[in-house]
Amino acid sequence: MSKRAYNFNAGPAALPLTVLERAQAEFVEFRESGMSIMEMSHRGAIYESVHNEAQERLLSLLGNPQGYKVLFIQGGASTQFAMVPMNFISAGQVGSYVMTGSWADKALKEAKLTGGGHVAASSEDKKFLAIPELSSIKAADNAAYLHVTSNETIEGTQYAEYPDAGSIPLIADMSSDILSRSFDINKFGLIYAGAQKNLGPSGVTVVIAKEELISSSPANIPTILRYDTHYKNNSLYNTPPSFSVYMVNEVLKWIEEQGGLAGTEAKNRDKAGLLYDYIDGSGGFYRGVAEEGSRSIMNVTFRMQSEELEKQFIKASEAEGFVGLKGHRSVGGLRASIYNAVPHESVKALADFMKHFQQTQG
Repeated sequence: MSKRAYNFNAGPAALPLTVLERAQAEFVEFRESGMSIMEMSHRGAIYESVHNEAQERLLSLLGNPQGYKVLFIQGGASTQFAMVPMNFISAGQVGSYVMTGSWADKALKEAKLTGGGHVAASSEDKKFLAIPELSSIKAADNAAYLHVTSNETIEGTQYAEYPDAGSIPLIADMSSDILSRSFDINKFGLIYAGAQKNLGPSGVTVVIAKEELISSSPANIPTILRYDTHYKNNSLYNTPPSFSVYMVNEVLKWIEEQGGLAGTEAKNRDKAGLLYDYIDGSGGFYRGVAEEGSRSIMNVTFRMQSEELEKQFIKASEAEGFVGLKGHRSVGGLRASIYNAVPHESVKALADFMKHFQQTQG
């Protein structure tokens, strides 16, 4: 095999090499069936066992919380932006959203189309480079839920702790940091995450929700967009993205092998620390973008003295086998996405490259 790239893509992102190799070994024939898992009926016993195993394994990693159900839905977090307000906002209610950047804004826009969106707090005055103080977050009196985006990939910010939503459900888009660290699932009514950053390949979106929230949905919304459709049919109402679900199960096995969430968190904090320490100690050659208390351990965003220098950095890094270090087109700059599957060696190689680049340019 040729040398693996140093993959810092923001999503679809790096997958664990051991998972890719296991999938390769099982790709043509799965469990002596004479077929690939992609060729099987989703109503068959073999696929269904993988499907159920992935759900159980995910809840197990979260401490086996009581009264929660895992759903596998298609359409990415973007479809969840619409499904959440459609399913939960009743007449006379709004959804309250904490505005932390581009992804929170997309979720809020869908709520405005569907029933009503309310801004519970915003860090727009800080150019979304910090998470709002938890004490400043106030849901509307008629809020059906409070929605947060746990990690903003573009600005590189992340909640250190989550707000208390009181008597209404706390809903989170955790697409870019799910299973990157330990957290208390019982604080949340519903969590959703596109798989393609920390859970597997693109194509499946994981929803983890309190059963009481998703066991009945308004009858006037399309069947496929009702949570109760997926809940009552164990996410097998229509054909699921079966290969993506299989891959999620394999990634979850790998996370167990890393020591579960405590293990992945320790590794992720170590990786992020390597980069932030080098950025902070570079004498201003590199500078971190997000405010210190809000820095993401998944997406390290940074700038240099000029855009010209940043372009040189990107060009030089690509020549050395680094992929995906360009910042999002909406903000520019530089970004290293260091999700669970990005190995420590890749992050160390990046820190060494940054040091070398500074020595040659500085």
